[in-house]
Formats: sequence, C-alpha cells, structure tokens
Amino acid sequence: MRFKNTSETKLVPSIYMIIVAAFVTNIFVNLELMASDNESTITFSHFLPNILLIIFGIYFHRIGQLFDFDSDGETLNFKNNGLFFSKFMEYRVKRAEFPKGKLIDFKVIDLFFYATLRIYIRSRRKKGPRKYTFNITFLNKKKKRGMIESLRKVLEKNKVES
Repeated sequence: MRFKNTSETKLVPSIYMIIVAAFVTNIFVNLELMASDNESTITFSHFLPNILLIIFGIYFHRIGQLFDFDSDGETLNFKNNGLFFSKFMEYRVKRAEFPKGKLIDFKVIDLFFYATLRIYIRSRRKKGPRKYTFNITFLNKKKKRGMIESLRKVLEKNKVES
C-alpha cells in the first residue's frame, strides 16, 4: 500500500497566510490605538488576539506536515516533510526505511487535534528497540485504517517467521 496526504494538506498554507495577515493587521490597529488621544491605555485584551494567533500559528506549523507511507516490496518507508516550503525544498524531514522483518511494534496515538504514529524496530547498533515518531494528523480515516491494517499484517508475518 502506498499513499500520501497531499490532498488533505492543501488548506494549511492558506491558513498560514490568514494567520499572518490577521496578526499584522492587529498590530497596526494596536499602534493606531496607542497613537490616538481617545484611549490613553492599552489593555491586555488588545494583545489577546495576537497571542491567540501566535498559538494557532505554532500549532499549524507543528501539525502541517506531509506524510508518505509505502509498504510495497520488502521495505517499509515512512517520511514526514514540512508543508509550507515543500514545493521548493525539503525541510523538517524525518524518514525511516527498513526491512519489514525489523518491525517490532507500532502505536497510533490519535487525539482529537493531533495524531502520531510510533514505530518500534529492531536495531543492531542500539540495544533494545529503536523508536520513530511520525505526524499523521492530516491523514483521513480511510488511509489511517489502511496503514494500520498493512502494519498489522507485517507484524503477524513477523511473528509467524520468528
């Protein structure tokens, strides 16, 4: 099974731009309020929208990642890549490529607003299992189920062979 989450992530760059535009607009509004004679004090409530926009910006930057999965052939391939500049360069790249026989376990942590995939593999260099974590927030349910089913088949095959 092979898939990407490009269709689900097309909206994220637009959300980035809206957050930046709202942030800059609110800064100019606050500067105008500080320069006017009508209101002498600027309160915390004037800066609250910018604080919320910064939090949303950090959240979308954290979850805005492309995810590639490939279980065809003899290897499993996982890859996360940053989303905003992904057409020009690869950044925030996290990848794992290993034979299917090395897979020990996997875990999908699916919160309402954030989802991750943890992969545990056997490693010759490191004692104990090696852990990789991938962001799968923007995978739709059908693709998540397909990936989980594919990984379960690999685990069952590994247990039979062991």
